[in-house]
This record gives sequence, C-alpha cells and structure tokens, in this order.
Amino acid sequence: MLKFTPIDESHAPLLRKYYGQCTYRLCEYSLGVKLMWRDHWHPAFAESHGCLVVLNHSVHYGAMFDFPIPLPEEGDVDAALDEIDAWCVENGVPPSFGVVPEAERERLMKRYPYTTVDNDRLWQDYFYHAEDLSTFAGRRYSGQRNHINKFRKLYPDAVFRALAPADRGKVEAFWREFHKVFNKEDADAKMEVCFARRIMEQAGEAWAKTGCVEEDGKLIAIALAEVCGDTLVCHVEKALPQYEGVYPFLVQSFAAANSEGLRWINREDDAGDRGLRTSKLQYLPAFLGAKVRLLARNELSGLETIPVLKSERLVLDGLREEDRPLYNRLCLDDERNRWWGYDYREDLEGELTEDYFLSVAREDFQNRLAVNFAVRLDGAFIGEAVLYRFDCRGGAELGCRILPEYAGNGYGAEAFRRAAEWSLYGLGLYRLNAKCYHENAASRKMLESCMRPAGEDETFLYFEKKV
Repeated sequence: MLKFTPIDESHAPLLRKYYGQCTYRLCEYSLGVKLMWRDHWHPAFAESHGCLVVLNHSVHYGAMFDFPIPLPEEGDVDAALDEIDAWCVENGVPPSFGVVPEAERERLMKRYPYTTVDNDRLWQDYFYHAEDLSTFAGRRYSGQRNHINKFRKLYPDAVFRALAPADRGKVEAFWREFHKVFNKEDADAKMEVCFARRIMEQAGEAWAKTGCVEEDGKLIAIALAEVCGDTLVCHVEKALPQYEGVYPFLVQSFAAANSEGLRWINREDDAGDRGLRTSKLQYLPAFLGAKVRLLARNELSGLETIPVLKSERLVLDGLREEDRPLYNRLCLDDERNRWWGYDYREDLEGELTEDYFLSVAREDFQNRLAVNFAVRLDGAFIGEAVLYRFDCRGGAELGCRILPEYAGNGYGAEAFRRAAEWSLYGLGLYRLNAKCYHENAASRKMLESCMRPAGEDETFLYFEKKV
C-alpha cells in the first residue's frame, strides 16, 4: 500500500530525479510548483515501481493524484496506477487525477469505464518556442523589441544577471517595493505573490534557475525557473512596473540565459487574470497546454435508486426506517462482525446513536460508494447484502450477513447469488470479488457454490466471478 510523505525542501534532490527528466511539460509536474503551492495543495509523495506518485489535497476537490512520473526505462506506470487504485479502494475514494498530461488521457479513459472530465481554460499553461523568447526575432516580435530598445535608452546601465547568495538583501528590498505598487484585490493574486516570495528563497539551490535585472545597484525584476525534460518551467517573473519595458527585457534575457538546448518555455497559466492573459498572449504562445481533471466513477454513478430484487424466497431492497432496531442488532453483533471482518469501533467518530448505522448506509449510497440491500423474508428484515469497494474499473466486492435466528436455512446463499446476478448483469460489473476467513466453513461453502477461487493469504480465501 502506498505511504505518502508531505513534500518539503528536504525532498528536492529525490523529487528532482523525477521532475528533471519528466516529459509532461505542464507546470504541476515540477518541484517548484509543489514547493510554491504546498500550503494550498498539500502535496505528498510516494515511490512505486520506479515512478513518482504525488497525492494533492484541496478543500474544493479533495484528494487528487498527479499522473505517475516514471524514471526512463525503469518506471512501470501501469503498476503505479494499480497501487493508486488499491489506495483509493482502501480509503473509500474514487481515483481522481488533477492534471492529466495530454499523451496519457487515452490511457486513463480506457482504464476507467466511467469518468468525468473537466478542461478548465483558466488553468491552461502558455507554451512558447524557446528560440522565440530568446531572440524575439521576426516581424511579429517587433513590438517586444521596441519595448526593449526603449528600456535600454531609459536605463542604459541596467543589466541582467543570475542571482547570487549575496543578493538576499536586495531581493527583500525588491519585494518591499513590489508590494507598494501591487494593486490587485483578487485573493488568488495576493496568495500567488506570497507564494512567489517564498519560493524565491530557493535561489541558489542547484535545481533553481534564477535571474534579475539590476539598475544602479537596485533589483527591478526577478525570475526563477527549473528545467523539466525539454522545457524551462518559469515559476516567478516579477518586475517593478514603473520601469517601462522591464518585463520584455526580463523575459528575453532570462530565456536566452537559461533555455539553451531546450525546446519549450512554459510560463504557466493566467488563472483568469485579465492583465496576465493579455501579457502572455502578447508574447505569442505556440500553444496552450490544456489541463484535464479526470475523476473516475463507478457503476453506481448512473443508479438513481436502490432497485428491488426478488429471488425464490427473498426480496432485496433499500433499508427502511422501521428496519433500524434489527439493523442495529445485526451491526452490533460482535460474533457476526468477527466473520464480517469489520469493527465499527475503528471508524466511529463521536457518539454511537440509534440511527448511526442506517445513516452511514444511506450516506454511502448517496456518495455512490456502496449499496446496502436489506434482505427480507415475507416482508421481515433478516439481514443485508452489501456491494462495496468499487475499483472504478468494473470490479466490486460483495458481502452478505444474516441475523443468527435465520442462519442455517440457505438465506445468505440465496441473497448473495441474487445480488451477484444483479451486480454483473443488471449493474454491469465486469468482475465481482468476495472473501471469507479460512475458518469460516459456511461462507466458504456458499462462495464456492457460485464463484471461482482467486487465491488466498494468511487470513482470507478470495473468490471472483467474471463476465
């Protein structure tokens, strides 16, 4: 099982092993973005099958993975995705990918039969040919050259150079003056400036490409980027706007100094800021890098209500208010729970109320995580069949438990078979899984009657049925 570690500066050498060779080009696949935005996205990482797996968290989107980054000729992306799927099943969340590289979208669409895709214009990265920004050659860049020529006339002593450790004081002085002239009221814009200020503290680290424009001993522009594959990813480009022409001068000088041998320069997204969008478009991007969010869904996503299923003696349907006393007794039966393989005490938060178990079952269906069928004999509640642990790839697990006074009459096996039939042929699953303890002879007999053995470990026997 994947175990994640929150990202901080100490992980830079390990993470750059992956990001430095990454071919995805989008800015989210860079160390700088992870460090710069870590208080917003709370990224954590794990290594799996020669791949870097990053898990991000946000208040709005919840848990979202980056697409695995493989080491060249070592990484097994499909195996890493299998680990992501297993983590999601164990944590009861669907696989969600925050930024899917264009070349990998089809792989995920084939992997997950049901998906929701969101392509947000506000977050598309601006990509430029490295040679274009390094030279501003040709008629189409005449405007930028004119701005640079004017800047040179106004500030003939201004120079571009890399930042040095001794510049820390000058950088702080730059930020103080920048905040005085910064006039945007947007909360995201203010947050970006604060994060940019923090990431500039990484100037001097081996991975960070830095630059500044200095005029009469004063910094009037600063920049920071990193190389990821064939792309220079620019994280910070800030200048004092009262120095006319300083931004084109910074863009060209920084590109010329840091993009040798590279194909692309990624100046990141505009976040819907009108001024930023106008500026980035004026530099004539070669294309906008789309950022697709992909949420894998399971077969329950198309199910509006819990159906009514009938077998020879039983009816399976949704839990009702009047089922609460018997359902509570079933859920609180420690002997039954021992074979069920679940102890509610491990997940219980707060007080155990009368409607706790019923509300959990209903919430699980509302979130399309599980279906809890009430098993009824002549209208009376006698147990439940639960379809859960959906892997969003056509598989789920089925379990069944019966109140002790109804045990030994084959009701569990009958309910299980009917729920299994509906799961495969009504709901449309490709694969149904089940398990039982080695010592649970009754469950083993039931599962062997309608499913194929699928392996075992020290604790469980595993079964499956495919269509």
